[in-house]
Amino acid sequence: MAQLILMPGKERSAMKRHPWLFAGSVGRLEGRARPGDTVEVLSDNLKPLGRAAYSPSSQIRARFWTFDADESVDDAFFKRRIAQAVARRQALPELRGQQGLRLIHAESDGLPGVVADQYGDTVVVQLTSAGADKWRNAIVHGLIKATGCARIYERSDSDVRGLEGLEPTVGWLHGAPTEGERPGLVIDEYGVKLAVDVVGGHKTGFYLDQRDNRAWLRSVAADKDILNCFCYTAGFSLQALAGGARSVLSIDSSGPALAQAQANLALNPQLPAERAEWQEADVFQALRDFRKAGRSFDLIVLDPPKFAPSAAHADRAARAYKDINLLGFRLLRPGGLLMTYSCSGGIGLELFQKIVAGAALDAGRSARIVRRLSGTADHPVALNFPEGEYLKGLLVQVD
Repeated sequence: MAQLILMPGKERSAMKRHPWLFAGSVGRLEGRARPGDTVEVLSDNLKPLGRAAYSPSSQIRARFWTFDADESVDDAFFKRRIAQAVARRQALPELRGQQGLRLIHAESDGLPGVVADQYGDTVVVQLTSAGADKWRNAIVHGLIKATGCARIYERSDSDVRGLEGLEPTVGWLHGAPTEGERPGLVIDEYGVKLAVDVVGGHKTGFYLDQRDNRAWLRSVAADKDILNCFCYTAGFSLQALAGGARSVLSIDSSGPALAQAQANLALNPQLPAERAEWQEADVFQALRDFRKAGRSFDLIVLDPPKFAPSAAHADRAARAYKDINLLGFRLLRPGGLLMTYSCSGGIGLELFQKIVAGAALDAGRSARIVRRLSGTADHPVALNFPEGEYLKGLLVQVD
């Protein structure tokens, strides 16, 4: 096994169990290692620090599989880690019976570059690092063993793979349907049916991390006029209707997403479809137009796409987050609620809170944070990995 030897003083992050080693921390590689190969990581004085996946094309030169220098990284390792991740979810009472569930959340489950979501009997896996790509077969076998799933589909089409020198890869890895068949997946989320397109949908087909926040919206929706921005396939909108909202206006720039949203509504004949309105538009422009038209709402959901994929994009993203929240604050009625989110890894919770506070100030609104809105329990966040991509949200009320 090749050895990755660090520069003097660069072992501190590994000692704190941060899972990444950047190129500037690496002194030399002794031996030969191909992309994704497991290497031993040593300090400059040759103290063993663990074993990691080597990625020569990336600024993240290695990702730790284990901080135990004696632990083997083999098929049994992945079987064990995957079983632990699945058991972690099974131990949480609030996740029992959920038909849509995140099984593996990358570094937070000790499996850098591996994401796996389960929708009924189908698991969707996303491999975004050279190491994860290298161990694809072991990961698939581990998922089959831990879940007994009927099918596994790969959605390794994230732009992040390009930074690892990897091409996009999609397709069935297990239980492939017959030619021409495309399984129709429908999950039940708190009594609301939602179709999931694992082949063409965002991410792995759906945004599971908002499940509990959608349920909370349902609990407060009664008799409110609600605006759902960046609505995608209408998870928030349908829960608002189920909660007795007076009206729900859903906006997205994607026509296909809105078509699926309306199809999802049709799956739920118990919901009052006449209270739903759909608009295909640029959200920023639509909110400006609402302001000019004098429209206002009791509750607004702002769940935009990722504006900052890394810290390098934080300044530009901060402006976009401030603009969209400023527009939202201006459309709220007195006592109105703003549910605002960021999923950008380059925007931490503290910075996001400052951005939202600045937007309220510029909008001339007195506002208070009622609660912080985080992701669901099946999306754990590693405390030693602050750069991780996770959901950050605030519930803000205006006077």
